[in-house]
Order: sequence, then structure tokens, then C-alpha cells
Amino acid sequence: MSGITSYGAYIPLHRIDRMNIYLAMGWLNPASMLPGEKAVANYDEDSLTMAVAAGIDCLNGIDRKEIDGLYFATTTPSYKERQNAGMISTALDLRPDIRTEDFTDSVKAGTGALLSACDSVKAGSAKNVLISASDCRLGKPGGYQEEIYGDGAASLLLGDDGVIASVEGSYSLSYDFVDHWRAEGDRYNRSWEDRWIRDEGYGKFIPEAISGLLKKYDLKPEDFAKVCYPCLYLGGHAAIGRKLGFEPDQIQEHMFTTVGNAGTPYPLMILVAALEDAKPGDKILLASHGNGSDAIFFEVTDEIEKMRDKRRGIKKNLEAKKYLDTYERFAVCRDLITIDTGGRGEECAPTSMSALWRDRKAVLGLIGSRCKRCGTPQYPPQRVCVKPDCGAIDEMEDYRFSDKKGRLFTYTGDMLAFSPNPPAIYGMIDFDGGGRNLFDLTDCDLDSLKVDMPVEMSFRRKYVDEKRGVHEYFWKATPIREG
Repeated sequence: MSGITSYGAYIPLHRIDRMNIYLAMGWLNPASMLPGEKAVANYDEDSLTMAVAAGIDCLNGIDRKEIDGLYFATTTPSYKERQNAGMISTALDLRPDIRTEDFTDSVKAGTGALLSACDSVKAGSAKNVLISASDCRLGKPGGYQEEIYGDGAASLLLGDDGVIASVEGSYSLSYDFVDHWRAEGDRYNRSWEDRWIRDEGYGKFIPEAISGLLKKYDLKPEDFAKVCYPCLYLGGHAAIGRKLGFEPDQIQEHMFTTVGNAGTPYPLMILVAALEDAKPGDKILLASHGNGSDAIFFEVTDEIEKMRDKRRGIKKNLEAKKYLDTYERFAVCRDLITIDTGGRGEECAPTSMSALWRDRKAVLGLIGSRCKRCGTPQYPPQRVCVKPDCGAIDEMEDYRFSDKKGRLFTYTGDMLAFSPNPPAIYGMIDFDGGGRNLFDLTDCDLDSLKVDMPVEMSFRRKYVDEKRGVHEYFWKATPIREG
């Protein structure tokens, strides 16, 4: 039996009430205003960093040496020619002898990656394949897409041991249906007319895919505990369920008013939310949308009970949030307006690809060293043990700091370095189990910090060298979210 063995998710800390967008634009027509809020990636987050965060959540308590593959699904990759999945794999400290692949160019890529991973496990070419789907799409300021797009990520681990939800069947459709698109050189997505997207797209493809699956496996709507599918039109979302014969309590909540249309990870995030409340024996139906649709159905096993409260998932990510009180703050986070970066904001050392290759585990994976003789952890990795009464030389093993919690030993604010919410904040982190180093802090304000505050590490974008097309990533410390 193959299927999902673990799940994880990530939703950025920041949210913006859609009313703030309308107030900034002066568009206060109640008939055209969307309700709720949406999730907003911080200035140092993108699809890659969120995929890492979701992957960490999914792999909590799992031996990373057991992962045989990583598939990354997105329409907003950091690089068009450099494998993003390989960077995520390095950041997660996975083995180098695994299969890594990028799935892209359609918001249906998440379910495509899921089906491919399942096929690999069933064929025996891999035992455990991690899927991370993430998007950080940009809507043109003042446009409809800016109102609807939200940011987020989801991860699923596919395997054949300890399955919590077995993959029982699937049905796929492929149509060259042009609803949203982005060509080479476009910064913003383009879209066609809304009625066309709603009626000809969501309203037909998802029902056709689900109906095809039901017929293929001789199933009925009442066989399912939950059905999960995306739709950026709230009325349209409910209409799809009614059209297919599902009762309202069978339809998993769409999260459009709390997260927004997250793109590639959207259906997988809805699935994770359904798994959080699932019971053994439940059948769950998942359908995606984007140039057609993939419909997949799962059966939940007794193993689901072992996952309870062990993942941040959707619920805890939704509970932990911080509001951007103005549209201007949102615009700065999404690099929609140019701001003064301060006295040292534009200073950045040119990236050496050779140096990055040599230090890839330390930089992307936050791998330090631990003395084999006395057990002292150190970051960055060293040849000589720093413990005074040890001093062992070349007796080190790799030691991963990225999944270790810590305490804020001391901190300071810097008004000269760049931050969209000055000051920039640095802190000395004492890691649980040993090790100390200085890191940037993010997703916090200076006034909210205090000595000995518990923190955790978060993979973030340091800066983008536009002239050379280089995205720099490293780890920052962030207060542990409550929720």
C-alpha cells in the first residue's frame, strides 16, 4: 500500500485585510469587494523559502536519510535555469543521491508532482518521496489579482510504510485552457474575463474530473467524508459541490478568506486541512485546477492518529498571524514600491559560485560540526574543538542546526542596515543542546523581543542581486509562533 505518510504546511505570519487594499485604491464599492484577508510573504520570503518551511514541518520526527526524492511544484521559481528542488534538498539536509525535480508552468503542478511521486513509490524506484508545493504570485497593484492572491506552501511525504492516507485512484484531464498566464519577461500574471474562468474553467473542469473519477472507480458522492478543491469564486466553489451532489458539510473549507488563492499549493493546503481532522476509514477526494484537473482519492488509515498535534499544518499556521496595518507596508513586503535602503542597504558582497559550492551545506543546510570526542556542537563547522579541555583536531561530524530550537542570548537594532520595518535586528542565539552564533531576526519587532526568548530557525532570502541574477539565501532566527 502506498500513499501519504506525513504532511506539513506553511503560511506566512503576515496578513492583510482586503479592506486595506480597497482603502488605498479608493475603491469602496460593496458590490465588488471581496471579504476577508490574505496571507502575505515577508520581504525575505519567496516560493523557495516557504517550500523549505513546509518541508521542515512535514519531516518533523522523520529520519531525513530515508528520503529518496524531492519534487518541487511552483509557478514562481527563483531560478529558471538552476534546479530549485536541488536548493531545497540542500536546505533540508537530504542525501545527495536522491532524485530532485521541478514541476512548473501550471497551478496544477502540485497534484502532478503528487501523482508522479506516487508512481515512483508504486514502481519501487523510491521508498519515500517528498513533495513541496509553493507559490508567491504577484498581482498588479490595484488589480483583481492583487486582491485574490495569497502566499503559502504545503508538503506531503509519499511512501509505502506508515501510510496515513492511501492513494486509491486518480483521473486526470489536460486542456489548453487560457485563464491565467505569464509570459517571459512578465512580472505580473495576466488573466481573461472572470465569467469565462468561473463558468468554462472551474465550473466544468473540476466537475468533469471528479465525475470521471467516480465513474472509473464506481463511487458515489456520499462515499466521501470530505471533498477538497480550489476555486477563487466563493459562489462558484459552493456551486461545484452542489452540482456534483455533495452536501455542504462534505466540502472542505476553501480558505480563500483567510489565505487567498495560493496557486500551486492551494489544493494541497486544503487537503492538509482535511487530513488534520480526518478519521480512520474516511475517504477524501482531492481535485486541482489549472489547464485541466487532476482528481485523486485517498482512504485514511489508523496511522492518522499518530500524526495528531505533531505538525504545525494549516490550523496552527492560521492561528499565528500578524496584520500589516497599511497597504504601504504590504507593498514594501512585495517589492511593489522602491524605498531608501539606508546607509548600508545596498552594500552586498558579490556571490562566488565556487565558494557557495564549497560551503553549500553550511550556508543552505545550516550544517555545523560536532566533536566526536566530547560532543560539543559548533557553527560554522570547525576542524578544532572549541571546548578548552578537549581541543580535538579533525574529529568532527556533521551537525544540523536548522531544526534546533534556541534562546535569544542578546540582541540589538540597527537603523543603518536595510529593513522594510526598521530597524534591522540581530541576535546571538544559544541553541538547545549547544552551539552559539549571531543571526538576523525576522517576523518580529524590536519591542517584542526579550532576552531568553525561545526562537527557531527559518530559511530566508537575504537579497537578490538583480544585475547578476543571483538570489542569496541563508537562515534567520524567528520567535516561535504560538498557535
